[in-house]
Amino acid sequence: MTSTSTYDAIIVGSGPNGLAAAIRLQQAGLRTLVLEQAATAGGATRTEELTLPGFRHDVGSAIHPLAFASPFLRTLPLEQHGLEWVFPEIPFAHALPGGKARMCYRDIERTASQLGVDHKRYSQLMNRLTRQWEDIEDTLLGPLSVPSNPFSLLNFGLQAILPADRFNKWNFREPETRALFMGAAAHAIMPLTWWGTASFGMVLTLLAHKTGWPFPKGGAGRLTAAMADFYRSSGGEIRLETKVSDLERLPDTRTILLDMTPEQLLHLKNSGLSTGYRRQLERYKYGAGVCKVDWALREPVPFTHPDLRRAGTIHFGDSARAIVEAEAGVFSGKTSPTPYVLFAQHSVFDESRAPEGNHTAWAYCHVPLNSDLDQSGQIEDQIEKAAPGFRDVVLSRSVKTTKLMEEWNPNLVGGDINGGRQDLTQLFTRPVRKLKPYRTSRANLYICSSSTPPGGGVHGMCGYHAAKTVLKDHFN
Repeated sequence: MTSTSTYDAIIVGSGPNGLAAAIRLQQAGLRTLVLEQAATAGGATRTEELTLPGFRHDVGSAIHPLAFASPFLRTLPLEQHGLEWVFPEIPFAHALPGGKARMCYRDIERTASQLGVDHKRYSQLMNRLTRQWEDIEDTLLGPLSVPSNPFSLLNFGLQAILPADRFNKWNFREPETRALFMGAAAHAIMPLTWWGTASFGMVLTLLAHKTGWPFPKGGAGRLTAAMADFYRSSGGEIRLETKVSDLERLPDTRTILLDMTPEQLLHLKNSGLSTGYRRQLERYKYGAGVCKVDWALREPVPFTHPDLRRAGTIHFGDSARAIVEAEAGVFSGKTSPTPYVLFAQHSVFDESRAPEGNHTAWAYCHVPLNSDLDQSGQIEDQIEKAAPGFRDVVLSRSVKTTKLMEEWNPNLVGGDINGGRQDLTQLFTRPVRKLKPYRTSRANLYICSSSTPPGGGVHGMCGYHAAKTVLKDHFN
């Protein structure tokens, strides 16, 4: 493993995947360097005062079930580097018209008891999925490979391959149950009539029962700060405010890993990518964008249903059908006056997020890619249905359209927070169709972003698997 290069690996980008790759390589004894264009490490997992002084908002990701459950991140001693997890009493809930709601509690039976005729079916399904998770998590959170537990994977896959709306119709009869599941499935940010979208609802719901939907105390940035601190303590080096646009201007290194999406790769100078590989990257498909709102509040959100005040994450959508129609409209270039809204309230469970007596809230809805529409009014209308008088408690708001999201972090191309569409054609073969999709056409250049398997979400597994590929290719 000797080398005359200054570094064995340079990682460009310090999001969770870039940091995970850097940590894994550093653990293997390599000399590594992380370069980050922003003034703070973390990529889209950062926390800032967006509204008023003392109000700490997660600019990008906010709730992290996959980070807590990540097979790689959970092996790291991040608690020793300042990370503390907060577990809301209710992982997620769905607000319904007329002051109604359905809760996804940690306890499966307690959740099922709300669901009428779906009680038995929901209980059986979720008990089976939570038992199977440890058998299938490594396969689902990595590139295509021979599964270690093929029967468990087949059992999961037969339902996960379904469109979310068909899964709902086949499994549940109660409209409220269907809305609860569809709220989780809509994290896919795709039309919910597309094949494979059921998998998003299945995984996120089973994780709510198995591990909860926690978030870092003090802000999402505490997760990446802990990762960066652990990386540095292991001998790694991070250079901030260092934009990379020309690979020939990098320090001398044996390998390069890019925590970038295809759009950024195509604009890099002297990348050495072949014409054929560049053409494949040009065909890469991005998904929908988001319009995001952060609020500083003078008091907690005045939800009519008391249990909504105990949920960390709340989904808004009048019914499963309404969510299906709204998400389909996004992909045909339309926006809905009643969009699906994903909402988080951190300060109810974490007093460090706001000055004493005050609160924060976070939400987004899906919009067409590259749309510059401000949907904050429609988002607030949805919240007002479940919390009349919500606007009256708002002290200040910060709105980020898709273009502002991309300006803040160039990896959020067109406002796409998943690093590209996660349909069946791009879920395991992103960004190109290769058995080792982390490799590019250049022998020492790799991709470790969410544009590689297993895709979007804060889990670090894209970086971990990219690093494993680098170690196998160059340092065995």
